[in-house]
Amino acid sequence: MLKIGITGNIGSGKTMVSKLFELLGIPVFYADVAAKDAMVTDAVLIAGVKEAFSNEAYLPDGALNRKYIANIVFNDDAQLARLNALTHPAVFRAFDAWVAGIKDAPYVIKEAALLFESTSYKMCDYSLLVTAPLKERIARVTKRDGITREQVEAREAKQFTEDKNAN
Repeated sequence: MLKIGITGNIGSGKTMVSKLFELLGIPVFYADVAAKDAMVTDAVLIAGVKEAFSNEAYLPDGALNRKYIANIVFNDDAQLARLNALTHPAVFRAFDAWVAGIKDAPYVIKEAALLFESTSYKMCDYSLLVTAPLKERIARVTKRDGITREQVEAREAKQFTEDKNAN
């Protein structure tokens, strides 16, 4: 079975394109959703996050303390890289398990904002890049997420440029 990676910068429309594949009956793995799930279900990841960021990284009920983690990683690129180094392997494991459970599909889609940054493109046979003009992407994300232009630009800065993704 072929594995197709779909990526694009924030607000590019990669999720919309992936939803179109779903309408056609193609299974789609959403890496961001899998990462959020792994943060509270993958024992190896949970242990690594606690070791790297302290037990405060999780609330008493086992939920990820998102505010605590965000305050650390979005103000320090080294800490963000540390979190990503823990999270990406857990998402790789989740993708492998997901693919193993797929039957009778000619191909599957892996939607991932950080397809190249995480090196998960290596798990795919082909990669598709979804693009849109920066002005349009910023408008989409500010409306969708209720955040400022500056916040969108800060998130954009954490991703490869479209030129780098295309190569």
